[in-house]
Amino acid sequence: MRHLKFAPSWLRFLIIFLLAMGILFRFSNLDGKVYWHDETYASLRISGYTINEAKRQLFNNRVIGRESFAQFQGANSENSLNDTIMSLAKQDSQHPPLYYIIARLWMEIFGNSVTAIRSLSACISLLVFPCVYWLCRELFNVPLSVPGVAIALMAISPIQLVYAQEAQEYILWLVTILLSGASLLRAMRLQDELAKERQRPDLFAIWSIYAVTLTISLYTFIWSAFVALAHGIYVMITAKFKFTETVRTYLLASLVSFLAFIPWITVVIGDFFQFLISADKTTAQPPLIPIFPFLLMQLIRIFFDINLSLENTLNYLIATLFLILVGYSIYFLCQTTNYKVWFFIITLIVVPALPLIMPDLIAGGIRASTEPYLIPSYLGIQVAVAHLLATQLYNGSGSRRNIWHIIMALVIVCGLISFKVSSQAETWWNKGMNYGNPQVAQIINQSNRPLLISDALGNNYGNVFSLSYLLEPKVRFLLVNNQKTPKIPNGFTDIFLFNPSDTWRETIENKYKLKTDIVYSDNYYSLWKLAKPRKLRQRNISPNNKLAAGL
Repeated sequence: MRHLKFAPSWLRFLIIFLLAMGILFRFSNLDGKVYWHDETYASLRISGYTINEAKRQLFNNRVIGRESFAQFQGANSENSLNDTIMSLAKQDSQHPPLYYIIARLWMEIFGNSVTAIRSLSACISLLVFPCVYWLCRELFNVPLSVPGVAIALMAISPIQLVYAQEAQEYILWLVTILLSGASLLRAMRLQDELAKERQRPDLFAIWSIYAVTLTISLYTFIWSAFVALAHGIYVMITAKFKFTETVRTYLLASLVSFLAFIPWITVVIGDFFQFLISADKTTAQPPLIPIFPFLLMQLIRIFFDINLSLENTLNYLIATLFLILVGYSIYFLCQTTNYKVWFFIITLIVVPALPLIMPDLIAGGIRASTEPYLIPSYLGIQVAVAHLLATQLYNGSGSRRNIWHIIMALVIVCGLISFKVSSQAETWWNKGMNYGNPQVAQIINQSNRPLLISDALGNNYGNVFSLSYLLEPKVRFLLVNNQKTPKIPNGFTDIFLFNPSDTWRETIENKYKLKTDIVYSDNYYSLWKLAKPRKLRQRNISPNNKLAAGL
């Protein structure tokens, strides 16, 4: 790879330009997209309240305004940092506390706005660039070409932009994956170099950084355990299953990391058994998606994403082209690099993804909410493509290099187009069950004095919180628990039912002698509007019911 050591000036300029564009888009329109269900849960954890505490104060059959939600959506004076950690331990232990601790401290300084909390992820995403440089430098032992192209691809990758603007821990997890991977490669390389020089390496100095970064990764996202498994497979295979000094020190460093993680593992196990004996298993699950189309869609989103649906035939054509590019990148990587290089990337792509794919093969589909778990796979694919592009820019005849210049230009154009479209959108595919919130909010906001009624069944709690960010101050909420029949007051021009069950909706209809018309529906929830009975509307006769008279 001697010809890859120094990148030409045009490539350096291009990398700097794309890096600047990536940074600019990461901080643009941070509050423009829907603050969705999972983000509101993250804000609830940061506030230090549990779901049950929030439900007791909000879902109590009283009319409230959207300002009542603010107490449960960020840092507050009533709860401390310890309450944030305990909230996670009690009800959401699958999310380790590191990100939430950082976010709590961040919001105490910058406030609880959507821009403030998402700006934390945007700032953390900037650490991806030096970290991917370090990882590629350790893998390929070149100073700029491959690491520089990898930085450029990460800067304009649509999937990276999605998580860089998400108020959750996923972009921090990517940083820790990069750090732990690079530190592992560096520790192995330095130990081999010292062994060749017949010097006994300082094991603590070489491996402590890996132990620390792996521990940080585990305390960021629990799926890091499978990244650690990928590291273990890599170390054992490259050692040819011999119990070498490198294997021994690796096992020691990994053991230290997992011992440090034991306190939270204990919490997770306790929370799991509590869930098994609990009667509250009403949380709705995302619909299943066929695995092959799902994986193709994720492949596209690494390079090109304008929010097309799975059913769009254009996506399959684009996916075929990128599938060829990725497949050839992995083949080229395996043919042109040492097995210690390509096997690291293969394990990073495959091992963390298998626990997602294998069970869902039996179930017949995969859940849409699993996209963030594929972040290690996204990373491995991007590094493989970066190696291919950086290498082919110098190899072969002039006409062949020109072809790869065109391919690289197309990849860049796809990324920039994706950024442009995404930056102007109100919602995006990752908003899941709240994708339709802008439409629902527009319907409700058109009313003069609207009242929104909902209950705490399933995901309604988080959905109501998410919708409240888009509703105008004039909108009032009447939230009830356990599907009690609401006591609807007078004085409202329009009454909306948010995602009611059929039984609960019919109970309300019968009590108030009114009909309900559906005004919005998707795969996740529905919005209904209370209306006068049809016969009364045709005769223009007001019923005796005071509520109907108000309508």
